[in-house]
Amino acid sequence: MKEVKLFHGPNHPGMHGNFSVHLTVDGDTVVSARPNPGMLHRGFEKLMERRSWIQNIALIPRICVPEPDINEAVYSMGVEALAGIEIPERAKYIRVIVLEIARIMIHLMSIGGIGGPTGLYTAPNWGIADRDLFLDIFEKLTGHRVYHMYIVPGGVRQDIPADLLKEIEEKLDDLEKRLVEYRELIFDHPILHKRLKGMAPLPKELALDWGITGIGIRSNGFDYDIRKYDPYLVYDKLSFDVPVCDKSDAYSRLLLKFREIPQSMRIIRQAIADMPAGKVRIKLPGNALKWKVPKGAVYSRLESSRGEYGYYMVSNGGLTPYRVHVRGASYPQGLYGVEAGLPGTRLEDVAVWLDTMGVCAPEFDR
Repeated sequence: MKEVKLFHGPNHPGMHGNFSVHLTVDGDTVVSARPNPGMLHRGFEKLMERRSWIQNIALIPRICVPEPDINEAVYSMGVEALAGIEIPERAKYIRVIVLEIARIMIHLMSIGGIGGPTGLYTAPNWGIADRDLFLDIFEKLTGHRVYHMYIVPGGVRQDIPADLLKEIEEKLDDLEKRLVEYRELIFDHPILHKRLKGMAPLPKELALDWGITGIGIRSNGFDYDIRKYDPYLVYDKLSFDVPVCDKSDAYSRLLLKFREIPQSMRIIRQAIADMPAGKVRIKLPGNALKWKVPKGAVYSRLESSRGEYGYYMVSNGGLTPYRVHVRGASYPQGLYGVEAGLPGTRLEDVAVWLDTMGVCAPEFDR
C-alpha cells in the first residue's frame, strides 16, 4: 500500500468558497481527510467584538458568501432581543422575502454546482445564470449584488418598491417553468443516478450525534425546520411544507434542495400578497455608532439553507458586543463530517460530499 497526500481545492467547482481538504489516499480511496478553510474569511467572532453594533452589519455577510442575508437577519434579531426592539410588521414580511430569495439562490448554486464533480457541465451554466437574475433583484433593492447589508437592527434599510415586487413575482414565474427542465437535465439523468445514489451516505446516528440540521437531518426522515418548530418573523402566518426523505445519500440531499425551491416560491408569493403597509424601520436612539445596547445575553436562531444558524451574544452595556459566538449551520458536516465521513469514500466523491452537504467554510472557522 502506498499512501499519497493530495490537496482538494481550494477552489473546486463543487465547493462554494475558498476551502481545501488535505487528503491522504490509497489509490482512489480516501484514508484520512483534514479540512483547511484557508485565511480569507475567518476570525469573525473576535472582529465583531471590536466593532460597534451597527458596523458589524458590513462584516458578517462574509461568514457565508452565497447566503449572506441570514447573518444579517439572525444578528439583527439578537440585537433587537437585547435592546427590547419590536420591528414594524412590514419589515418582517420584507425580511422573509429576502431570506427566501437567498435560499433559492444558494440552492440553484448547489444544484448547478453538482455538474462540476460529475461532468454534467450544462448544470452549473443554468444554475449560475438563473441565480444571476435574482442578484439583479438584490442590486435594485440594496445597491449591492453579493453583500447586501440590507437587514439591520430595527428593520430593513429601505422599503421595497411595488414595481420590484412585481419583478420578483415575474422572476419566480419564469424559474418555476424552468424547474421541469432542471429535473430532466439533472435528476432524471443516468449519470447523476449512478454518481449520487447511494453515495456519500449520512447515517441517522451520525447526523444526530454530530448535531447536523437542515437538509442533512431531513434526508433522514426528520421534518425539523425552525421556521415550523420555533417560528420567527411571520413564518407562522404563512403556509408551506417541509420536504423530507429517508434515503440519506447525496442524491436525496440534492433532491431535497430542489424540492425546497417551490416551497420558497410559495412563501414569497404569500408574503407579497399579505404584506401590510407601514414603516419598515424604527429609528435607533441617538447616534447609531455610539449606540449602547443594554446588558444581557441572547441566543437568536433561524433556518438557513444548511440548517440551524444561531448567534449567542452577550452585551455588557457598551458600544460593542462583549462576546459573540456563531453557530454556523455547516460546522458539523464541514468539520466532523469531513474528518469522519470522507475516509473510506472514493476520491471523486469528496466534491459530492461537500456540495450536497452545503459546506460553507467560514461557518466553522469563524
